[in-house]
Amino acid sequence: SPEISVTLKSKLRIIAGDWRGQVIRFDAKLDIRPTTDFSREMLFNWLQDSIAESKCLDLFAGSGALGLEALSRGASRAVLVDHSEPCVRQLRKTKQKLNAGRAEIVCMDALKYLQGCNEKFDIVFLDPPFYQGMLDHVLRMLDRNKCFTSDGRIYVEFEKTSAELSLPTDWTVLKSRISGNRRHHLILPCNK
Repeated sequence: SPEISVTLKSKLRIIAGDWRGQVIRFDAKLDIRPTTDFSREMLFNWLQDSIAESKCLDLFAGSGALGLEALSRGASRAVLVDHSEPCVRQLRKTKQKLNAGRAEIVCMDALKYLQGCNEKFDIVFLDPPFYQGMLDHVLRMLDRNKCFTSDGRIYVEFEKTSAELSLPTDWTVLKSRISGNRRHHLILPCNK
């Protein structure tokens, strides 16, 4: 019935920039856990001096909230990667709705994407599914493949109850915050 389909649809709004107030829709049945408005506002305050003309990678894109917010705020390009075909279909609809030509949508497993990644990004967004223990492995692959520019930034959102991240020794946590059941880190990786 129409009432059921309405309750299964979830949405969020882009906070600022060219698409401020535009709605991003996603299907609640897909167990997407988008970054909250509060956390996105905090993150983009952290990145305010880095976002203009940046190239961004949203590696576990889900709803696309992080990559699309970056484009709205002036990023020159964003690659949104997700392994879920339904998520990717919705991301493509959102891209079309926003006329977001600077967004590239990729349907692929995050680790597989990193294995073949030969592009360097200014900002990498990592918000993987909680409680699956994949974040340390993803960070090691990012370090191994150097998928970031020399002054790049990596944003990580992960469950508060997990152990602290195992970062390469030459990486630095620039900003950190706990909100609700999530931890947020902005990291400066070393790209030698």
